[in-house]
Amino acid sequence: MSTPQAGTSKKGFMSRDDYLAPLAIPTGQSPKDVLNTIWRKNDVFIDIGDYSVGSFVLVTWPLIITFGAFTYFGIFGNFGWMFWWMFACFVAFPVILLALILLRTVPLPVRFNRQRREVCVPQKDGSYWIVPWETVTAAATQTSSVSQAGKTTQGLLVVGFRNPDPNAKKGKTDWSMGFNCGGGKTAMCLWECMRSYMEIGPEVVSDNTYRFSREKGIWASYVDDVFEAAERKGWFLALLWEGFCGLIVFNTLLIDLIERRKLTPPPDLTDPTIIEWSKPLPPEQWAKRSPELDLAIKQREAELEIIHAEEAAKEAAYRDSLPKSTRPEKSNWPTE
Repeated sequence: MSTPQAGTSKKGFMSRDDYLAPLAIPTGQSPKDVLNTIWRKNDVFIDIGDYSVGSFVLVTWPLIITFGAFTYFGIFGNFGWMFWWMFACFVAFPVILLALILLRTVPLPVRFNRQRREVCVPQKDGSYWIVPWETVTAAATQTSSVSQAGKTTQGLLVVGFRNPDPNAKKGKTDWSMGFNCGGGKTAMCLWECMRSYMEIGPEVVSDNTYRFSREKGIWASYVDDVFEAAERKGWFLALLWEGFCGLIVFNTLLIDLIERRKLTPPPDLTDPTIIEWSKPLPPEQWAKRSPELDLAIKQREAELEIIHAEEAAKEAAYRDSLPKSTRPEKSNWPTE
């Protein structure tokens, strides 16, 4: 079955699929590790893990808080069948699922080696696939549903790898990892962390790996984060977002506790063959980008330049159409 071309989209009535690779051309978005999937990063390789228990807490905790508030204010009345049904859906099931996630062993990360332009994909049986980077597939999927509560949208970034063994048994020919990041532009930003690292370099991809080596306790680290946020965006927004939302709505302290217990340090690839494969190479031995990918990237970059120029022209035309007294200063224009 043929793989859809990167840069194309398939739209349904309530769904959308954006195909990002192969070939791994620019998406037009900035690389942002929105789910803290980067576990290690250096000049040779980047480790990407899909054990995103933190994101699970981010989604589950607000539901628990909302359900608790409804219960406290008596919205469910005399605790009839609706109460217990809502309790099972929004409290019991997520808590049980979280417990199961915490009990299982943290899976090994997928390692992207930019010098060899290969990807090491660990398997449950202890074996490893060494997959050419340019064969990796990626797609952002997004679906919407409408209910009495309104419209809700869910999405994934799915990154796939094909077994390099042509004689692989059925069921072991492909493997994929999924990230619950909402699809659309958010999924593209997450994919850009991997793509930009491999095609541009580690310097363009920011990460939060510092959290694995914190010496301070949970509360002290949280206070440091609030002060750091206040320096960037002011005390009002810092107390609103990192303070109220982070502490009450999303429970960042619980997320920090879980990550320290399960991901400090993150699991590593210890097979001697993979350790040797992960060592740096002399620059003259680095693998090169294929001519097909090089041409595709140049064409995509030219397309993005045209798109950005058209957007800038529209912004300028809109600004010029406003009365002079209400025109925003150019320095205040949106940058994205």
